[in-house]
Amino acid sequence: MNQENQLQKQERTIIDKEVSWDKTQVIMSKTNAFGIIEYANEIFVDVSGYEDYELMGQPHNIIRHPDMPRVIFKVLWENLKNGKNFHAIVKNLAKSGRYYWVITDFEISRDENDVIVNYFGRRQAVPQEVIALHIEPLYKKLLQIEAASGIEFSEKYLIGFLEEKGKSYVQYIKDLIFEQEKGHAKFDQYEEKHVEEDEEERGFFSRLFNR
Repeated sequence: MNQENQLQKQERTIIDKEVSWDKTQVIMSKTNAFGIIEYANEIFVDVSGYEDYELMGQPHNIIRHPDMPRVIFKVLWENLKNGKNFHAIVKNLAKSGRYYWVITDFEISRDENDVIVNYFGRRQAVPQEVIALHIEPLYKKLLQIEAASGIEFSEKYLIGFLEEKGKSYVQYIKDLIFEQEKGHAKFDQYEEKHVEEDEEERGFFSRLFNR
């Protein structure tokens, strides 16, 4: 059995405790077009609990937490494969069995033939209030639907949930974070508005990740 199979088959005891980490730091990774890890920065290694050699060549879902609805990753990968950046709030699973929440941001690299070759991922901590009051209840509902009826109906529920709010998923989480952070001094110069264009959404998240 090779290292990849050993790591994928390794069962981790889920511990309902958060990883302690410096939440001002940015977790960074690089994968190929198929989501195989080619680079992880020191923060990624420290927070995930894996050594560099354990991460290289592994699918990025090595850190996927069972509390995450599959539909979120379905939508994320559909966007990335179509060359669109996508921001998602994700609960990750460390090697220890503990969890850590992050918000994702991606840069997409293409070759001379305009074929996607790499994804550069940046992840930063999410305000606890956003998770507890909004994201965890939504994800729990999506998981329940997936268990009862499958990912198809989980996606239908998510679409309906967002349609009711008149927002895309990215706009929804952007607004949640903005509402939580707008009172902070670092956001004093940022004017609240609804942003639909991807470039403007990227502008918000660039400021978030560079704060």
